[in-house]
Amino acid sequence: MAQKTSEKGLNGAAAPVVTEPGRVRNVVLVGHSGSGKTTLVEALLAATGTIPRAGTVTDGTTVSDHDPAAVRQQRSVSLACAPLIHQDVKINLLDTPGYADFVGELRAGLRAADAAVFVVSAEGGVDDATTALWEECAAVGMPRAVVITRLDHPRADYDGTLEACQEAFGENVMPIYQPMLADDGESVAGLLGLVTLRVLDYSEGYPPKVGEAEPEHLEPIADDRNTLIEGIIAESEDETLMDRYLGGEEVTADTLVADLEKAVAKGNFYPVIPVCSATGVGLDALLDGLVTGAPSPLEHDLPVVTGVDGAPRPPLTCDPEGPLVAEVVKTTIDRHVGRVSLVRVFSGTLRPEQVLHVSGHGLAERGHPDHDADERVAHVYSPLGASLREVPYCVAGDICAITKSGSAETGDTLSGKDDPMLMAPWSMPEPLLPIAIVAKSRSDEDNLAKNLARLVAGDPTLRLDRNPETHQLVLWTMGESHADVVLDRLRSGGVELDTEPVKVPLRETFTTTAKGHGRHVKQSGGHGQYAVCDITVEPLPRGSGFEFVDKVVGGAVPHNYIPSVEKGVRSQLDRGLVAGYPVVDLRVTLFDGKAHSVDSSDAAFQTAGALALREAAAAAQVTLLEPIDEIAVRVPEAFVGAVMSDLSGRRGRPLGSESEADGAHSVVRAEVPATELIRYAVELRALSSGAGTFTRTYIRHEPMPAHLAEAVRKEHAK
Repeated sequence: MAQKTSEKGLNGAAAPVVTEPGRVRNVVLVGHSGSGKTTLVEALLAATGTIPRAGTVTDGTTVSDHDPAAVRQQRSVSLACAPLIHQDVKINLLDTPGYADFVGELRAGLRAADAAVFVVSAEGGVDDATTALWEECAAVGMPRAVVITRLDHPRADYDGTLEACQEAFGENVMPIYQPMLADDGESVAGLLGLVTLRVLDYSEGYPPKVGEAEPEHLEPIADDRNTLIEGIIAESEDETLMDRYLGGEEVTADTLVADLEKAVAKGNFYPVIPVCSATGVGLDALLDGLVTGAPSPLEHDLPVVTGVDGAPRPPLTCDPEGPLVAEVVKTTIDRHVGRVSLVRVFSGTLRPEQVLHVSGHGLAERGHPDHDADERVAHVYSPLGASLREVPYCVAGDICAITKSGSAETGDTLSGKDDPMLMAPWSMPEPLLPIAIVAKSRSDEDNLAKNLARLVAGDPTLRLDRNPETHQLVLWTMGESHADVVLDRLRSGGVELDTEPVKVPLRETFTTTAKGHGRHVKQSGGHGQYAVCDITVEPLPRGSGFEFVDKVVGGAVPHNYIPSVEKGVRSQLDRGLVAGYPVVDLRVTLFDGKAHSVDSSDAAFQTAGALALREAAAAAQVTLLEPIDEIAVRVPEAFVGAVMSDLSGRRGRPLGSESEADGAHSVVRAEVPATELIRYAVELRALSSGAGTFTRTYIRHEPMPAHLAEAVRKEHAK
């Protein structure tokens, strides 16, 4: 049974605790930015008495958008957990950002949830990104419901929005309530249950008065009610019910409601509920639906687990008495508390003062290497926005927070010290917008590195890259808003930093053969330096690298100084010849030179080798090579032409397009210079109304057009 604990948290508020997984519902709210998800969460918290009024907890801080970055951006930028109690069931509401830049937070919410509520604004409709997310949930069989919000908006169009949802989301998306207008004929003041035929009257506020439908209410809803009943019966486990219904048998409301709840929990039926957060319309209907229709953790398949060595392990069950296996859904850094990890417990019970094993998957390319460590959990909390309320335990199926974990990162597995396990990871998109970061002073470099490591550990959609060719520190993000949030958090951590244009790792190469003469003769303080070498430089095919050939005859260059010439040549190759980029794909042949018995040295021949290469470059044609990526752009069919035209304008070479099985999307493939893709993550989103995604893979370097190469040379000369 669910009960309130008397334990107090960091803000002194009591926190809900459950002892049975069957009394938990984990529900993620998804939808595009501005659909009203956060407002809905706060209204539900207020309706259940969890908070005194929408937007606050007991200490006056905001519930969901307590992040300063969210305040600055005027939108949700991170996942927030808001638990409440309704009908003795704990509902963990997971509020996700709607903007595409914060898809990592959305993925984390989906991982922690057992059901999804798609929040659609009655004045905003359904966008392509929301439709794509619906398809993603369908692919894994996640139960879904639709809530149409903002019924009080002057441009609200409930019927049109319902039709758009049915068109976008497909079959079995059906309303189970009909909005009822107030006496003014415009505002929504009630709901009529299409199955129960009960009227919920909110004209005097929340909670509503409940009554039976009048005869005049029935005729306008007859068609919708019959369609709904037939849809419910079609999903019923009772295979005789449809025949009985078509034969004229009256199916009771209790039977229909029971079958509806089963179909929703199994992910076969998707109810639509109209809600107005401001007036309270539909809040109780939604809460009741989450309790009865959303599956408990006992009904949801659990992620696959292995030993930390990858060895197979038996499937998990959602058993509070089973082995402890939990997952870090999200890690953040709080200015006052330190590291806070939001945790979904899948098996066992998480308790304070428990020693855990922390294990993580290797994502070294994003700054997340493999790691294993034992840690003690000091306290367990129930999170509510920025508030942490201490609880005595967290059972399988529930969500909690732990603090001050030394190594736990987003996506890590927490398990028993004596029985360590590793959960299969969830998929994350690749960050594709690079930001070059520079510490303002040397004293800021350590602080920058420390804070970056914390942010990357908490956000798998960040990737940190110290480019060895451009020598830039590049942070790869999901988009401009994501980048802004990360930079804000770095600066709020006391880091003084700047950004600079991202440099693409160009290369240089010879296109013609040339000879070079390097002469380094210097007399200083009675000590001389003497070295002369002659070389031939020849271009090689792309990807051949560098070859050094010794063809010296007669000991013109002593054998022990030949490696010195090669070392000097290699050093100059790394520094570049015309624009400061590494030189590749050439053969350097040393064929002659001179040495002095006293004044020659290793350093002198290194200098001579570099001088010879520079002279050869002055006599030959040296060109710049730019990296070419193969990209695959996935967009709705309507945007294929625009995408192909745009790629051509980026000097891209189209490789063709393929229609996907759904007939609604295509994948456009092309080879595009990397210099044209620096901001493509932002520009594709604008071009495709947020519905386009892409991947990129480096394939080769090839010559840059002469006019662009000349511009790079001039910039380098400055």
